[in-house]
Amino acid sequence: DMAEPIQQLTRNNSPQERQSIPFTLIHRKEKLGDLLYEKRQYGKAKWACIKMKEKQYEQSICLGFMKLMRYICEQNSSGLYLGITVPIVTIVHTNESQSEMTQSVTVAYYLPEVLQEEPPHPFDSDIIIEEWPSTIVYSRSFRGITNEDSIMREINLLAEILEHPELCLQDTFIIAGYTNPAAANRHNEIWFLQRP
Repeated sequence: DMAEPIQQLTRNNSPQERQSIPFTLIHRKEKLGDLLYEKRQYGKAKWACIKMKEKQYEQSICLGFMKLMRYICEQNSSGLYLGITVPIVTIVHTNESQSEMTQSVTVAYYLPEVLQEEPPHPFDSDIIIEEWPSTIVYSRSFRGITNEDSIMREINLLAEILEHPELCLQDTFIIAGYTNPAAANRHNEIWFLQRP
């Protein structure tokens, strides 16, 4: 029953039809011409969120993404295709020592600008519309699949690069995905969230 959302995705997959989540670039940290990370400010905004708790991270994001795609593809109170925004983000949590991820994740879709005031209601009761406060994030790009191992590796890498990782939340991170979760060479980012 995913044929329709997948057709919508491929039909509407031209990059110019994807709305990027707006942010203000505060600072870029480079070393020998390589971008190490960006410090960005994201404004207060509404997101459609779904909590998932499958055995594996990959299953959670794929199932969560599919449910959100149904919402985006007309299973909402407006009956309209809402449009794709990128990135689709996944909130992950680690234990206190940052040695492993917990199973519970939240997959979230940023509502396009025109829908921010009055988001259409999802038909799926698992999808919740949340308003997130304005946040400063430290973002680092990486490619490939996202699983428990690659995410923990990226968390550790960014923690080493940041001058003051202690200014960020220590157990909550965001994986931002710019390509379909089924794609092999995905474009992703790891985000550290600055403490409020």
